[in-house]
Amino acid sequence: MPREAPLQRAGHGQAPSGQGWFVLNARDARWVTGVFGSFTRFEGDPPFDFIGVNIAVLEPGQPSCYYHAENEQEDFLVLAGECRLLIEGGERLLAAWDFVHCPPWTEHVFVGAGDGQCVLLGLGSRIGREVVYPASELARRHRASVTEETRDANLAYADLPPDVDAPYREGWLPDR
Repeated sequence: MPREAPLQRAGHGQAPSGQGWFVLNARDARWVTGVFGSFTRFEGDPPFDFIGVNIAVLEPGQPSCYYHAENEQEDFLVLAGECRLLIEGGERLLAAWDFVHCPPWTEHVFVGAGDGQCVLLGLGSRIGREVVYPASELARRHRASVTEETRDANLAYADLPPDVDAPYREGWLPDR
């Protein structure tokens, strides 16, 4: 029978310790911030085995990562604000409650849009770990592309400063 995983201090927030079920409010979770926005993954040690879950907060014009495609399904739900979806060489403007399904090998990235922050829920399979970062002129215009295609995430992000722990900032998430 699964046991409750205790929560422990992680950065400025909390994260589960060990295997088991847990309840953790997003405002109390460990947050990090960097070039690609502020986000929480809800994970501790060990990380989740099968499904990755995160909430990203993007400022207008801020990409969520580099334009990429993975060998696994990913799904996204815009919780608040607006963002621009760059997908398969095209783009779409998204608003709260728009859902995006990316089957395996769908090239995509999100870029904050509008006048305020965008809050984006992301879910992705963790069974496979193959990824490609194509060089994309469209994504480059939004500061969301590598200069040369690579399948190595460490190489893709090598020139960027690491994300840093950050306390949850009031206003990142919609009111309760």
